[in-house]
Amino acid sequence: MAQLVATLASTHHPFYLKATTMPPEQQMPQAPEWKRKIESYRETLERTKPDILVMIGSDHFHQIFLDNCPQFLIGKAPRYDATFYNEEREFGIPKYVLEGDEDMSSFMHKNLMDQDFDFAFSNELKIDHSIICPIITVRPDADLPVVPIYTNIFAPPLPSPRRFYNLGRAIRKAIDAYPSDKRIAAIGTGHLSLELGGPRQFMETGPDPEFDHKAIEWLRNGDIDAILDNVDHESMAKSGNATHGFLNFILMLGVAGPEAADYVDNLDLFHTMEAYFTWYPKEDAA
Repeated sequence: MAQLVATLASTHHPFYLKATTMPPEQQMPQAPEWKRKIESYRETLERTKPDILVMIGSDHFHQIFLDNCPQFLIGKAPRYDATFYNEEREFGIPKYVLEGDEDMSSFMHKNLMDQDFDFAFSNELKIDHSIICPIITVRPDADLPVVPIYTNIFAPPLPSPRRFYNLGRAIRKAIDAYPSDKRIAAIGTGHLSLELGGPRQFMETGPDPEFDHKAIEWLRNGDIDAILDNVDHESMAKSGNATHGFLNFILMLGVAGPEAADYVDNLDLFHTMEAYFTWYPKEDAA
């Protein structure tokens, strides 16, 4: 059977590449530290030598719209074009073509359906920066096949935090059951407190520093009970109008199992808190 070798969960700041590659005299003061932190985080994936990446992200209304918005979707294509025009224009993110793994996508789709998660699927999925940003940060050569999974964190009604956690557990079971000797890494991105277009977007701190610090500690300790006791749709909305991206962190804790993280780091970028977590599998977490 396939082997899960690492679970990674992080924020996906679209300006990272531009912020750390422009001429030094034009860079923001935090850019050198940001680059050092990303390079350290990248090593947590590199050391596991994965063969396939299961990538969890959320479409920012680039391809999925309000006319047909699935709660959960899996890509089943042989390859995936990536990066939309506005992401090139605003963020300086280049275009990519990622190789898919149709066999694993098909297996996971059926396995998740058998676990009562009714996934939509796409054979023509184009992916955006929620998946390309972690490719840039932890696998910049973009040389591994991917199985992309999209979740709905933007268009209410949203699945509950518990549903996201249970989906993470189901994804873990599907990975463990995949009949292959491949080494699999699961990588997902979301947000801590975040405000987009609202009055708290450019505060001196992130929209809700108290939530950010609690969230980091919950994930550091693998404390799913504390998360489910304290986090719901209303509380996330109070922390910032885009804080529901934290649901993807909850999902990734489900993939890892309720375990303490093996690697934790963060960086305060004044309008958002960047955070990086890696879990290595424990025998009793499956």
